[in-house]
Amino acid sequence: MTGSGQEKLPIYAFFIALIVKIFFLLTHHIQEDAFITWRVAQNLMNYGVIGFNGATKISASTTHLYVFVSYFFNLIFGKENFIEPLLIFNSILFTVGSVLLSHLLFRDNRHKALFIVLFGLLPPSVKISVLGMEYGILFFLEMALLYYGFKKEKKWALLLLPLLIMFTRIDTVIFLGITFIVDLIWTRKIRWNYIFGGISAFAVSVSFNWFYFGEFVNNTIVAKKLMYEGNFTLKQNWEYFNLNYGNFWGMIKLPADFNPITVFVAVFELLCFIYLVRQRNNRNFFLWIIFLFGWIKQIVFLSQKSLFDWYYWVPQILLFVPVIIFVLEVKEKKNLWLSLLILFYIVPMAVFQTVHSLATGNGEWNYRRHIGLYLDIYEKDKNQWILLEPAGYVPYFSGLKTIDEVGLTDKKIQKEIVKDKKNYWLNTVINRSPKYLLSYKNLFDGKDSAFYKQNYKLIKEFRIKDHLHSENTVLQKIYRLKPSGTDYNLYERIKK
Repeated sequence: MTGSGQEKLPIYAFFIALIVKIFFLLTHHIQEDAFITWRVAQNLMNYGVIGFNGATKISASTTHLYVFVSYFFNLIFGKENFIEPLLIFNSILFTVGSVLLSHLLFRDNRHKALFIVLFGLLPPSVKISVLGMEYGILFFLEMALLYYGFKKEKKWALLLLPLLIMFTRIDTVIFLGITFIVDLIWTRKIRWNYIFGGISAFAVSVSFNWFYFGEFVNNTIVAKKLMYEGNFTLKQNWEYFNLNYGNFWGMIKLPADFNPITVFVAVFELLCFIYLVRQRNNRNFFLWIIFLFGWIKQIVFLSQKSLFDWYYWVPQILLFVPVIIFVLEVKEKKNLWLSLLILFYIVPMAVFQTVHSLATGNGEWNYRRHIGLYLDIYEKDKNQWILLEPAGYVPYFSGLKTIDEVGLTDKKIQKEIVKDKKNYWLNTVINRSPKYLLSYKNLFDGKDSAFYKQNYKLIKEFRIKDHLHSENTVLQKIYRLKPSGTDYNLYERIKK
């Protein structure tokens, strides 16, 4: 292939990777929490307030920038049609981010093209692109900062991009901080534009939270910490780490405490990283940033008992970058290494993600969305309240005002958790009398059953087994192989 033809290879790879992501849209695998952000965006449209329930302000979403992006997509395409365009937009941004990353790591356009495709097929790459979360935007912004700010040394990038990054997620202070430290050690000089960019990013994010919501930290962080906090001994912390690390360092979750695949991959990632940074290469600067970020981000979040898997998507793929570089640049038996990587890792991972997305898409879109649509028809008064968990699909599609168990959408329940964590659910029902309760427990069976029987009636049972069928034989087998979803009981308050 001619030189001009090779220059176009990354462009071709971009479209190949993007088409793969578009295919996954057909699975309807959309993360539950994405609908929280989209509900907040629509609340902003309907009430002019960043909130979840009417005119009450609350940072129910983890991301402010993505709320505004979702708001504009709602304005342009309408509530009924904005999801697919937004997911495509996310996929485009992530894929552009992978192109920028390839420019940081390679000179050879063939290597860039192979990297873009292989990197884009990894399960976290698929999930970042099409599951509806803010990480497509975030990954693009972070790679743009490294490319334009530190490779091209553009002053505007050092000033503007930190602000956009931190306004997307406040915990990105980890990425910004590691980048600053590595740059300081590597260059032995201070980039004052980056310092000013970081200070303004922190000031804007914290000021926005304080002046708009009256809080320094997003309510989502406060609510999750309040709900999931616990006092652990050193031994318990170690046991906790052993129980969970395999599911977050690796790219797939396996139903076991010990994950040998993750151990092997983590060790191989580390060996590849050591091999690469021992070579004199300017890209080592970026390798140190992404590798340190990957490890530190996961350690920090695991130490805080943060087990939501989307926190680990970006670190997972960045930690795998040295493996792809090693395979593409190894001097001996290059084709063998590449074939082994594709046949025994990339393809199996892509197949696993396809099966996982089909099964989860069925459990979320076909099943949990069905509950919301049922309530939308059953209850026309959208000022009625429902108590449930989680606060994604059902509130979004039912339109009802929502109290979620964790307190992401309603701060009053947090007060009940502080007062009496053991009985906060019952106390919330007694004190606030929501019209509907959606529970994965049988409320008519237990120590408080008398209260529930006296005040509520069971109106509908939702069972995941009723949604594990399809006219397509392959889908039928996948749904039954990996059932996704939780059984629910829907209760309505008895009129008195």
